[in-house]
Amino acid sequence: MDSERNVPGGARKKRLIIGTAVLLALAFIVLIGSFMLLAAFLPNLTGKCVAVVDINMPLTVEGQPMSLFETGYPGSAQLANTIDTLNKREDVGAVLFVFNSGGGSVVATHEVYDAVKKVEKPKVSYFREVAASGAYYIATGTDYIVSDPDALTGSIGVVATVISMEGLFEKLGINATSVVSGAYKDMGSPYRNMSEGEYTIMKSVVDEIFDEFKTVIIQNRGERLNRARFEEVIDGRIMTGRQALEVGLVDEVGSKDDALMKAAALGGIEAESPEDIKICYVETLAQQGGLFGVESLFGSLGERFQQASLRFQ
Repeated sequence: MDSERNVPGGARKKRLIIGTAVLLALAFIVLIGSFMLLAAFLPNLTGKCVAVVDINMPLTVEGQPMSLFETGYPGSAQLANTIDTLNKREDVGAVLFVFNSGGGSVVATHEVYDAVKKVEKPKVSYFREVAASGAYYIATGTDYIVSDPDALTGSIGVVATVISMEGLFEKLGINATSVVSGAYKDMGSPYRNMSEGEYTIMKSVVDEIFDEFKTVIIQNRGERLNRARFEEVIDGRIMTGRQALEVGLVDEVGSKDDALMKAAALGGIEAESPEDIKICYVETLAQQGGLFGVESLFGSLGERFQQASLRFQ
């Protein structure tokens, strides 16, 4: 007591301030720790959710930047990265992929498909209006497929498009000469018609990728496929959800709510109705573009006039 009385008032005030600061710091650390523990156990307390991922865009590597006149859509790498994050989310019990896409480029399709396959949680696909070609390819990487009865799917195949303007150039009196290092270096040139040898080479590439497409479907769908009917419909035709069910390309025809209930069941989420299911919407936003979308304009023109385009479409 005597020693405390002998401490000058300024020193006591300094000690009080330091003590208060230490207590506040400790309280802050405890508060942060509590939040971290709460975040870790929250999914177990409130129940896990079904993550809903909309794939409602063309499948392209570059995507479509957002602009004043275009809503845009993500490229395949950006979409794949978004899907990859689902494995790290403790609050996600299952994933529902909602498709409204006619497919797209072969490489873009592969990138998104690989990401979907790597998702370690139960996953369901729902075909809302269109899930054709590359979009169907991706959907085979999920555990279960539900299609709207009137949704369009199928279109299983590969397209390589080469544009020739030789006839137009002849009418305009334009002559284009290419100096090449090999006979096929300018294969697919728009300045002349494709030769028979070039067609044979291009057809071999298309057939190889098509065989891969068929193999992926057979491996993923397994015994659910009606193999005889499957061989009939891999000529590129489109089908309704009902027709796809007969072939075994989908598991069920129904609504989005049916698909949501299936995802919840596979994820061990108890629900008597779709309203009981906690949903986590996963945003798949486009990259930011210029004010008037100049990048997307030139990207689109470049795609139209490229030499050859391999597409699941």
